[in-house]
Amino acid sequence: SDVCSSDLLYRRVDWRWAQDGGPTIRQGWKPECGFLHYGWEGYSEAILLYALAAGSPTHRITDDCYKEWTATYQWENLYDQDYLYAGPLFVHHFSHAWIDFRGIHDHFMHEKRSDYFENSRRATLVQREYARINPHEFAGYGENCWGLSACDGPSDDQPDVANEERRLFGYAARGVPYGPDDGTLSPPSILASLPFAPDIALGTLRHVLGHYPEVLHQDRLAASFNPSLAGDDGRAWVSPGHYGLDQGIVLMMIENFRSGRPWQWMRRCQAIVDGLHRAGFRDGWLADAAEDAR
Repeated sequence: SDVCSSDLLYRRVDWRWAQDGGPTIRQGWKPECGFLHYGWEGYSEAILLYALAAGSPTHRITDDCYKEWTATYQWENLYDQDYLYAGPLFVHHFSHAWIDFRGIHDHFMHEKRSDYFENSRRATLVQREYARINPHEFAGYGENCWGLSACDGPSDDQPDVANEERRLFGYAARGVPYGPDDGTLSPPSILASLPFAPDIALGTLRHVLGHYPEVLHQDRLAASFNPSLAGDDGRAWVSPGHYGLDQGIVLMMIENFRSGRPWQWMRRCQAIVDGLHRAGFRDGWLADAAEDAR
């Protein structure tokens, strides 16, 4: 069955080997040159990766690996929000699509009197405030038009934007407030913020669809749009692509907001429960899971 096949693959992963003798997990390995020279360091979507690596019943990471990862975090105060920094919105979404972080704390978040769910809510507020201030004076930006994330975008080598003076990044992980930023926004990242700040996310999406209806095609949100690059018809530049990565996170986050069902399913995944416990997570539904296991 698919479940047995996925469990077999998971059990074969040698997470400790993936540390390459270092404190954190490497980001990749190539047969031509071996391990990449950088690891999963700094807060990122890798929190799910570390949970799975810590929960492995066969080849799990060293006991201090998760703690070593959190030691690379960057806690900041931006726009009156104290939060664990990551510029692009997708970082605050992807592990959250599977794991319900409401009310559960690792040592880092316990010390900050927060949790990763609240952190993503604050990241949404930071995005909104950055777009309201609009330091680069991009067209369209405002408290109801934000969403900087990893997405497709216009690039300097496209003939239709050849006369554009600002640098255009193509596909890039756009982030707040340190960039990169070229006026390109991601509608899927807005909707994926729904569980964290529903009123803000829905209000922003309504605004975007009202002012830039071209971002919705055949009931699918475009990967990105750039109001600063309007055509002769006044319509914003819109990415021609529709990517599963964007559509999938939107689907999961809508359902997590609507029913919480994906979160409920993953609470029954013993590897994730074990991994979170070994990483030092406590409280909330994890306390209930521990009680049920007794």
